[in-house]
Amino acid sequence: MGEAFWRAWDDLFGRIDGPMSFRLIIQPVIATFLAIRAGWADAREGRPIFFWTLARDPAQTRVMLRNLWRIAGKVFLVALVLDAIYQIIVFHWLYPLQALIVATLLALVPCMLVRAIGNRM
Repeated sequence: MGEAFWRAWDDLFGRIDGPMSFRLIIQPVIATFLAIRAGWADAREGRPIFFWTLARDPAQTRVMLRNLWRIAGKVFLVALVLDAIYQIIVFHWLYPLQALIVATLLALVPCMLVRAIGNRM
């Protein structure tokens, strides 16, 4: 188990300088752009800040997460596909858990973090 963990750790950080490293910049930028636009839309419609609503109103969690998926879902799927292509080129194999981790870090995390900034702008 420990060996698999360290191999996965090395594989994840090997993406920084490997082939297709441009996606590590482009995907968070696109997710950030979409999140700012969504924050602006939230502000225009008078909706509260994304994280604040998740923390203060658990009844709205499903609606908020569905809205997040609508915004960042396409970027997330593109991140999954690009990471799968990267894995086939570099490792000659697919590691789905690693692809999910990378796609989450590149698409969902920036979108969730930046959306509040768009709401306040």
